[in-house]
Amino acid sequence: MNEADIDPAALEKRLVDLEVKAAYADDLLDRLNHTVFRQQQQIESLARELLALRQQFAAGGAPGPAGGLDERPPHY
Repeated sequence: MNEADIDPAALEKRLVDLEVKAAYADDLLDRLNHTVFRQQQQIESLARELLALRQQFAAGGAPGPAGGLDERPPHY
């Protein structure tokens, strides 16, 4: 196959198809990056919360504003 056998219209279509695929791939990569970024923020937030709960538990307090689980309610 030599250069005279190449159809310019077919070559143009192939080039356009490749450009479209590249644009979709670029958009997908951007969306995936954003998703990973949000998930990483959530993981870090949950890790901080877990650390605070562990520290609170190690200090002898039960998690939550009510105090310990063995504490009697004020109406007793």
